[in-house]
Amino acid sequence: MYDIAQQQLVTLRDCLRFAVSRFGEAELFYGHGTDNAFDEAAYLLLSLLKLPIDQLEPFLDARLLDEERAAVVEAIRRRAEEHVPVAYLTHEAWLGEYKFFVDERTIVPRSFIAELLFNDALEPWIEHPELVNRALDLCTGSGCLAILLAEHYPAAEVDAVDLSPDALDVAEINVADYNLGERIDLIDGDLLEPLAGETYDLIVSNPPYVDAPSMEELPMEYRHEPQMALGSGVDGLDITRRIIEKATTFLNPNGVLVVEIGHNRDVLEADYPELPFVWLDTASGDGFVFLLTREMLEEAGF
Repeated sequence: MYDIAQQQLVTLRDCLRFAVSRFGEAELFYGHGTDNAFDEAAYLLLSLLKLPIDQLEPFLDARLLDEERAAVVEAIRRRAEEHVPVAYLTHEAWLGEYKFFVDERTIVPRSFIAELLFNDALEPWIEHPELVNRALDLCTGSGCLAILLAEHYPAAEVDAVDLSPDALDVAEINVADYNLGERIDLIDGDLLEPLAGETYDLIVSNPPYVDAPSMEELPMEYRHEPQMALGSGVDGLDITRRIIEKATTFLNPNGVLVVEIGHNRDVLEADYPELPFVWLDTASGDGFVFLLTREMLEEAGF
């Protein structure tokens, strides 16, 4: 089928129809930026052809060059047959208006913390952006949150830690793309262990938080991502616990800790009934990201 497609498809409209049909047949999982076959196909084709991703209509009847058609058909095949996430096919992912390079060395960027930064949702605890002089991104992956921290807090020097050298190689590309090499320090290490003696006004983390049963049932799309960046023990909270239990030492007075934990709110609150978690509102609800201050942690005995 795909060999015939390379011979017979002519225009972008042809390729779009072909992609939507193949994606519908394949019963894909949409969890990396779109939620349906048409939007997924449109984004994939526009990105591969280096066209504006928000302007499909003007190009629908444009004819593709042979090499363009070959690249498009192969990408459609890989998405449909292998369930490869589109971000790995285009080597780009977006958080708001920010574009990041991505490949199989790191998970596809996605985080409610980005949404919170865009909406200034941390303002009640950080009154002015200029008050953040040092920030830390734990489990930085592609470096996307570290970059957003540097962009949102113009006075901040940012440390970004990850246990995966491969992920840090991707982060280095993104940091260079945003010309932030002088403000973001990429650190190879296990959470807070390489940071002895350092303190921060803001620590954020989007750590692995998928529980063991969910890891067993992950759609094929997620199985293309580094599994160490997804799973975190039986209940998904092994890494989150390590962060909570060590964070106080690394926070300045009035320092703030913000951590994304997925659907694990009930388990976390049961584990730490003494902690007054502040649950931040996101587009999907208020149970996915918590905030604690250094003072809250200290009063609870951490």
